[in-house]
Amino acid sequence: MSDVIEQASRPVLRRSRAAVWALRVLTAAGLAVDAWVHWDLASRYDANAGTGPWSQGDLFRYEAVGSALVVLALLVSGRLVVWVAAWLVAASAIGAMLLYRYHDPGALGPLPDMYEPFWFREKTVAGVAEALAVLTAALGLLERSWLARRKTGRRR
Repeated sequence: MSDVIEQASRPVLRRSRAAVWALRVLTAAGLAVDAWVHWDLASRYDANAGTGPWSQGDLFRYEAVGSALVVLALLVSGRLVVWVAAWLVAASAIGAMLLYRYHDPGALGPLPDMYEPFWFREKTVAGVAEALAVLTAALGLLERSWLARRKTGRRR
């Protein structure tokens, strides 16, 4: 009987690995698009410096580099900390985009006023990619927590 159970779990394990890789690749793709768009747009926003030490262009470059680093981490590892980083980068990017699109909070501390009440092609592409990355990173986090719970034998 245990042979039947063991044989049945192998295809499930293969499907699970394929699904995890698909989530990693989709999340990395969303973050790669986010990195490209932010890097491409950064120079257009250098003039928006406000009173703080960073211009909006600088913040776009930081976002691009952060996204690119998480892309590399996702392609190398599927560890929980990488999934958390992917979700945080994607969620902060789309959160900031939506905040400054639909609300004008003005300058926030050292951040310049980045209110931009309209959509354009690159902004829309970045928003879709960030939303995809948030969703797939959340699924990756759920899968990692399920796997960790399964390995320790804990059930709720």
